[in-house]
Amino acid sequence: MEMYAIEVVGDLMILRADGGLNSATAGQLSEQITALVKGGVRNIIVDCSKMEIISSIGLGSLLLLHTRSKSVGGEVKLCGLKGSIVQIIRMTKLDRIFEMYGDVEEARLAFRPLSKP
Repeated sequence: MEMYAIEVVGDLMILRADGGLNSATAGQLSEQITALVKGGVRNIIVDCSKMEIISSIGLGSLLLLHTRSKSVGGEVKLCGLKGSIVQIIRMTKLDRIFEMYGDVEEARLAFRPLSKP
């Protein structure tokens, strides 16, 4: 699995998860998370549209991403989840932690500040 940035705008980064998130790839994600937060990224969208599998260690990596982002006042949103991965996120109740969106554009719009009347 590879995680790579497809766009960075200010303190928002969009990461695309390609393949699976498991014990073989969790270390790579952890290193990237640390570098991103140190580089000033606070808000992250993880595009999961190409993610095929996720293990318990992969879920832990997503929680680490959430924790690190939250520690600097940011948040993580997931998008493009499908099939068994959606079921896993819901069964583990991680849908209470992560907001989930259909695609990157929906998630990006959720980061826009609310306009005051």
